[in-house]
Amino acid sequence: MVKSARVMKKAVAYLTPFMEEEKKLAAAAGQAVKPQGRIILATVKGDVHDIGKNIVGVVLACNNFEVVDMGVMVPCEKILEKAREIGADIIGLSGLITPSLDEMSHVAKEMERQGFKLPLLIGGATTSKAHTAVKIAPHYSQPVVHVLDASRAVPVTTSLLSTDGREAFVRRHQEEYDKLRARHSGEKAELISLDAARANAPQLRHEDLPTPEFTGIAQTSPSLEELVPYIDWSPFFHTWELRGVYPAILDHEKHGEQARHLFADAQKLLERVVGEKLLTPRAVYGIFPANRVGDSVEVYEDKERSKVAATFHFLRQQAAKNNGSPNWCLADLIAPRDASPTPDYLGAFACTAGAEVKELADKFKAAHDDYNAIMVEAIGDRLAEAFAEWLHQQVRREFGYGRGERLSAEQLIREEYRGIRPAPGYPACPDHTEKATLWELLNVEELTGIKLTESYAMWPGSSVSGLYFAHPDSKYFAVGKLGRDQVEDHARRKGITVAESERWLGPWLGY
Repeated sequence: MVKSARVMKKAVAYLTPFMEEEKKLAAAAGQAVKPQGRIILATVKGDVHDIGKNIVGVVLACNNFEVVDMGVMVPCEKILEKAREIGADIIGLSGLITPSLDEMSHVAKEMERQGFKLPLLIGGATTSKAHTAVKIAPHYSQPVVHVLDASRAVPVTTSLLSTDGREAFVRRHQEEYDKLRARHSGEKAELISLDAARANAPQLRHEDLPTPEFTGIAQTSPSLEELVPYIDWSPFFHTWELRGVYPAILDHEKHGEQARHLFADAQKLLERVVGEKLLTPRAVYGIFPANRVGDSVEVYEDKERSKVAATFHFLRQQAAKNNGSPNWCLADLIAPRDASPTPDYLGAFACTAGAEVKELADKFKAAHDDYNAIMVEAIGDRLAEAFAEWLHQQVRREFGYGRGERLSAEQLIREEYRGIRPAPGYPACPDHTEKATLWELLNVEELTGIKLTESYAMWPGSSVSGLYFAHPDSKYFAVGKLGRDQVEDHARRKGITVAESERWLGPWLGY
């Protein structure tokens, strides 16, 4: 089992050539090296994120599994067709965004309908053991196993393909998932009505609001050198399954040495990316006159606020608050229409480290350098997040309330500044479809090249988008579970069916 980035790197560098030599010797003797099993890995339709899947693939390949990585945005029918074609022993699905959870359930249903008898592995940032047990496994009669990270991939796959140990593994796994389902059926969030939640909204004052330097849309393309100081390195180590906070992780008692080696390799590749200008960061952002209307926010084309350019539809916390705290909604952070003495504004942005990230990764893969293929994608993600941090700092100044900031890189990472930049699809704004409104408002695809998939994932993957709220009481929060009354209200406000609303809000339904 490969437990660390350094061990994985050694495996890629040394074990793979050894395995090739073993195959040559076997071929000379008229034999073939039989893999432990054939495994298909795919990021599901509509999703573009594959760093974790790529690490899993390398780890499995280094442990003598034959891995067929189908890449990203792979439709169900293509996955199952390939599984039949190669006689796969296991299928592994990955996804980052929440709509991918529904797609995974769809694949499980299709595998059952088409009579497949092989195990199904589930992985990715939004997946969990509980969700796999409750929402995916019931659709398929064969083992469906959530794989937390790459370190668990080998023992899980080995157990599932073991002649002696499979039965006991599957039995223990089934018992564990049965307990999870029983626990889930007994756990229901205590929700209040939407009317009651709105009555318990935070009572915010909307006065002395900043006046932006400009309203409308702007573009920017900073140099890579400008972005590097804004990189938060802690998530970089998490990508490689080394848990800790940078820079303390470099001196960690157990895996500090691995972290230092990994960091040194990242710095070397980053220096090359920056020095050779291998990526082209691009962003579009805007600041617009805006007002709250209920739980929605209207964005206006003109300072007179006579014409609505776009409307963002937000969701409100419905959990019962027994501690006196309010039920938050992002709309609360914007001054209500016709009830504020000072005009208010909403910002929006989309930025990318560049489409070249994928191109570079593909070049490394073509050269059989899986380690640097994963490394460049991890660096691309860090640069995209750094770009978002850099851009937010610029916008706070242009918005009129950040001109006096004098914050260190560490203070920026800790978000010790006024304002927030929540993204559609994340806890404070769980509806991914709000990205479509943002894309139309900013003309994102034409001005940056960032596209949305059918599941509202961003392509290129090393991209970030969101909204800017300037209110001094702005804070991040999780909407949490939703009642049927709010889902119906959400559908009405967006002009869609309740079924569509339930589809996009599936993981947050509290009924």
